[in-house]
Amino acid sequence: MSSPKLLVRVRSVIRLKHYSPKTEKAYVAWIRRFVHFCDMRHPERCGAAEVRDFLETLATHNGLAASTQNQALAALQFLYEQVLAVSLGRLPAFARAKHAVRIPNVLEPTDIAAVIAQLSGAVRLVVMLMYGAGLRLEEALSLRVKDVDARRRVLTVRGGKGNKDRRTMLPETLVEAMTAQLMRVRTKQLQDMQRGGGYVRLPDAIDREIPSAVRDWRWSWLFPSAREYVDRDTRQRFRHHLHPSTVQELLGHRDLNTTMIYLHVLDRGSGVQSPLDLLRDVSKPSGTST
Repeated sequence: MSSPKLLVRVRSVIRLKHYSPKTEKAYVAWIRRFVHFCDMRHPERCGAAEVRDFLETLATHNGLAASTQNQALAALQFLYEQVLAVSLGRLPAFARAKHAVRIPNVLEPTDIAAVIAQLSGAVRLVVMLMYGAGLRLEEALSLRVKDVDARRRVLTVRGGKGNKDRRTMLPETLVEAMTAQLMRVRTKQLQDMQRGGGYVRLPDAIDREIPSAVRDWRWSWLFPSAREYVDRDTRQRFRHHLHPSTVQELLGHRDLNTTMIYLHVLDRGSGVQSPLDLLRDVSKPSGTST
């Protein structure tokens, strides 16, 4: 079996359907693992029975969580139905991983205020957005300048959970800090352009539809990384957004889920008052840049 050729097809279909890089990485890993489980046979030579055995092994021998087993199932269903155009039909019954029952460890408002007080700069603003606007970490880090409407106190989240766009509130408490952050991004982008850089990755082939957008500051990340990188093909200098580990390390979390639970991140509509605006003990965000 030519696994590399198969994985190229998988990646091609995933990108055609605009799945996130995180999903692509996970699906490719599960498909590669499934191929090894099948003694390197091409998946076309396997079927529902092998998929059932693989999923059951994950639960009974590897002891993986239910969510992980479900992700593996989704990856294999994608492989067969979207890439190979083969219907698995109804899978034979298999052992399901058990859902762990735990009580969420949600911080009290006073604890949230204490955590925020220990942070500074862009990371402080990211965490305050997570708590105050109900953003997941990746959603906060993936905000672009054009997604911030400080006048109307609205944030637009692109490709959030379920790959859906949505709007949420910009807490009144953060309007001043967000405005200052926008100005810092503008200044940094101008400096990058003067040095021949200032390029940013764009979604859904926008760079081909609107070529000028690759250096338009409105498409810049709201939380740009400290370093630029050079594209291997074009030799253009790009700046990505902050990496999630930046926030995780400062909060002392190994797992993103811990960050989400502690901050009790929920989807909140634009008509709901932000809990951040109710924290009277939180001083205004620091003006320190990244």
